[in-house]
Parts: sequence; structure tokens; C-alpha cells
Amino acid sequence: MSHTIHCKHRHFVWDKSLPPVLTVAPGETATFEVMDAWDGQLGPDSTIEDMLKRDTARVNPVTGPVFIEDAEPGDTLAVTMLSYRPSGWGWTANIPGFGLLTDEFPEAALHIWRYQPEGNAPILYGDVAKIPLAPFAGTAGIALREDGAHDIIPPRRTGGNMYVRDLTAGSTLYLPVEVRGALFSVGDTHAAQGDGEVCGTAIESPMEVTLGFDLIKGYQSPFPRITRTRAPYPQAGGVDITLGIGPDLHEVCRDAVRAMINELTAREKLSPVEAYMLCSVAGDLRISQIVDAPNWTVSFHMPRHIFD
Repeated sequence: MSHTIHCKHRHFVWDKSLPPVLTVAPGETATFEVMDAWDGQLGPDSTIEDMLKRDTARVNPVTGPVFIEDAEPGDTLAVTMLSYRPSGWGWTANIPGFGLLTDEFPEAALHIWRYQPEGNAPILYGDVAKIPLAPFAGTAGIALREDGAHDIIPPRRTGGNMYVRDLTAGSTLYLPVEVRGALFSVGDTHAAQGDGEVCGTAIESPMEVTLGFDLIKGYQSPFPRITRTRAPYPQAGGVDITLGIGPDLHEVCRDAVRAMINELTAREKLSPVEAYMLCSVAGDLRISQIVDAPNWTVSFHMPRHIFD
């Protein structure tokens, strides 16, 4: 069975007390209408003046939450990104006070993009560059066990604003369930993004995303992880990805590598030190997001073709 969740059902915090707008059983799919990162306050004809007048309380809305039948703490929710339907326009901004080099770029800037929402036509950056269209959800997550409202901007152990650009169609996101029903939401769709999202924004673009849901009962990793079977970028196809999320960049790098070692020891029957050495010679450690203080996202990528 397939469902549709309209963007009027959106929220701006993670909170396990939020009432679900839909119940989905494992094996079912749902299509989410997703607003852009500023909740529709900008449009295809917006200017810097419009940007500066934005309501800063309306940032990073997510559509949901959705209650997953039979999901209990200790389980893992598997969310497969089945397809994206981009809108054909988006924006990128330099926001004063936000971004990796905010002290060096204090002035506001805005770029409006228009692109073909279907096919493989690149997104044109004037006559300077052609950006491959690679839509993905910047934010996808579930409720935390702690009571109260939690800021939606920093990513957390239950997912959220992770900005891992590999969440394109064909990928599956695995999230550790901490509350009954998981309470899944998705938002902040991007038409394209570089690793790190260094200025703080990607090509922020509203779109529809269709997701499939499943459960892994009685198993849980401490952080989200991802598998990707298609190649949205000019690189090898299938890849397994483990994540580290937290305020200490060195420690989250360690978390991401440690999680991959655990995956390889379980799946490939390697000893921990053998898996560690394999990670060093074949894996890629990448900063996926370093602008959503206080937590950063690091991803560790292991290509599948080496095991063929």
C-alpha cells in the first residue's frame, strides 16, 4: 500500500510527543511533499531583500511524523529512497553568521537556480559550470527517547539533518529506533550538494520523495548507516556507508570507522584488525556536514565491488 503525506503536515523540532499524521506498516511506501529549507519563504523570483526578511523560526521543516507499525526501541528502521520528483528550481545562499568561513564572507548572497526536473540535464551555474542533478533528502530522522522539543538543525544519533549526499534514489537509510512507532519525518531536499556543504546551503529545492519502509527487529547500531546501490556521482556503484555524529570531529571520525569495522567483521567474517587494515586501504572517510553546530556528520564509505 502507498500513502501520500502533504507538506501541511510539517514540524520544526524533534519531539516524541508530536502526534503522527499517518501510520505505515513495514513493506508499505509513502510519498512526502517536502518544502525547501526556509519553508517556502523564497521563490524562483526572490531577491536578497526577500532573503533578509525571512522568518528565522521557519527553518528546516520536515514532513511527518509517520508512525511505523511494530517499531519498538531496540529495532532498526530501514528507509529506502525509491524516487525523487524535483520541482525545477532552487536556491543557494550565503547567510551572514552561518557557514564554515562565515568570518571571511559576512555579506549576504543569493543565487536562484532553474533546472530540468527530469532526465540527466545538468544544472547550469551561469555559463561557468554544469552541476549534475543528484536530488536527495538533507534531513531524515526519527524521534529521540528524551522528552521535550529538540532543535532540528544539528544531526543526532537518530538521524536528522545529516546532509549525506548519498541518500539519493536507490539508497537505504538505517536508523536506530528509540521510541514506539519510530516517528519518522523527512525534509530539506537538495537538487545537488558537495560534501561538507561548506557555505551552509546546497541547492535548496522543494520536491516530492517516495520512500519504502521496513523493520529489522531486535538489532540496532549506535548511529545511522546507509547502503547505496546506484552511483549518482562519477564513481563506483554500490557502497556501504557508516556514520559518526557529534560535536568532536575527531571522535565522530573514530565512530564512523569503528562502525564500519563492526559491519565488516559481521558480514565478511574478518577479524577486527583485518577489517581495520582494509578500511585504511580501500575506504574513504568524508566530512558530510560541518556547518550545523554543535554536531558534525562524518561518513565512511566502503565500495562493494572489492568483495566481488
